Amino acid sequence: MAWEIELKLRVASHDDIRQRLRDSGAHFASKVLEQNDIFDRRDDTLRTSGVGLRVRSTRDADNSTRIDESAPATLTVKGPREPGVLKSREEVEFAVPNAEIAARMLNLLGFVRVLRYEKRRESWRFGGCLVELDEPPHLGRFVEIEGPDEATINTVRTELGLSQAEPVADSYVRLMMNYCAAHGLNERVVTIA
Repeated sequence: MAWEIELKLRVASHDDIRQRLRDSGAHFASKVLEQNDIFDRRDDTLRTSGVGLRVRSTRDADNSTRIDESAPATLTVKGPREPGVLKSREEVEFAVPNAEIAARMLNLLGFVRVLRYEKRRESWRFGGCLVELDEPPHLGRFVEIEGPDEATINTVRTELGLSQAEPVADSYVRLMMNYCAAHGLNERVVTIA
């Protein structure tokens, strides 16, 4: 059983954090553009019970072509959030041959896509954590620090000079759903221009 333990922080810019990561000897892992397809039952029972079902595909962020739905993807199920300051929840994730096949499989099981959004993500390894510099369209910039426990995550937060950064409890899915509702995007598709 795998657990996701993370802290999401809203920041004005990634520039200072990226420089601190470099100066601290952090290991750069990747820079990608993600496409996230969120699925639910027609009656929204997954969302209302705090469960997430996602198909994610990625491409190199420097590649100008759109995401290829026939490329390898990841299917992820996230359990309800545990009480606490940090987001902590069970996460089951595995590779699938491609996003199109995963989506079709989920459709046959009665799930429907309720949201599609893209996000730029730059990933670094530092202090026993995965530090991700995220930029979803229209929402601003965020830093996610995922690690083995609260103490390790808070140490990395402090070392990166993020002690005063605003924590964000909501998931990207909730933030995107709110954005779509506020802007009348009934199809709930938000892409990077």
